[in-house]
Amino acid sequence: HTSGKGNIKAYTLGAISNFMSTFLTFPIYKVVFRQQIHAVAVSEAVRQLWHEGPQYFYRGIYPPLLSKTLQGTLLFGTYDTLLGSLSPVGPHSLGHRWAAGFMSGVVEAVALSPFERVQNVLQDGRKQARFPSTFSILKEFNSYGPWGRVSRGYYRGFWPVLVRNSLGSALYFSFKDPIQDGLAAQGLPHWVPALVSGGINGTVTCLILYPLIVLVANMQSHIGWHSMPSLWASAQDVWDTRGRKVFLIYRGGSLVILRSSVTWGLTTAIHDFLQRRS
Repeated sequence: HTSGKGNIKAYTLGAISNFMSTFLTFPIYKVVFRQQIHAVAVSEAVRQLWHEGPQYFYRGIYPPLLSKTLQGTLLFGTYDTLLGSLSPVGPHSLGHRWAAGFMSGVVEAVALSPFERVQNVLQDGRKQARFPSTFSILKEFNSYGPWGRVSRGYYRGFWPVLVRNSLGSALYFSFKDPIQDGLAAQGLPHWVPALVSGGINGTVTCLILYPLIVLVANMQSHIGWHSMPSLWASAQDVWDTRGRKVFLIYRGGSLVILRSSVTWGLTTAIHDFLQRRS
């Protein structure tokens, strides 16, 4: 394990890489989100955004920028701490990596779910008139009363977020190092294994968990006291609007999976580079 100082430096630069990749891929993210919500083709989603005007391209970017920066810090920091307490001396077993990854995903879900919730309301074009800003959404949530604030407001759609993040993180950390070590043994330049390992991990994890990603986007774009379908009703609704076909659930998935691959490839490569330096 690196020193505390090295850790802070690594997480800071990991956060910067997340910040930059989020900013650059945000318009793609919005196109993807429209597809998930309205089940339309890429061209139609692009046309919708274009019609709304370029000034709205980056509407809703602050929550993901903040949450991605926090995500980089939390995910790697918690994982590192948990792995250190599970097996203080290496090498770390697959079980230890899985457990530490799973728990860091749980921490991430609890900490960042409210950001994703606000972001998903902001990005739904149908909500623009009624909820023009982050403040208007927070005001709505705070009017729900103590429990409603949590269940219908900030933590709406929490269970699928929890499953997605904990499994995603467990998969990523379990297989990142073995893939990286296998590629490093081929004598490739040292940045290639990390980039490829992160990219493969991002792709596979996203493919497996994509139906949950769609469910979360649909559940979290709901706002208003009376129109809150349950988890089961939401899942049924997603299944029905996608014509009860698995391949239609994956509609728009190619862009999400590409974005996941690029983001995790970069994050892993930068993190690896910083660990080498420190």
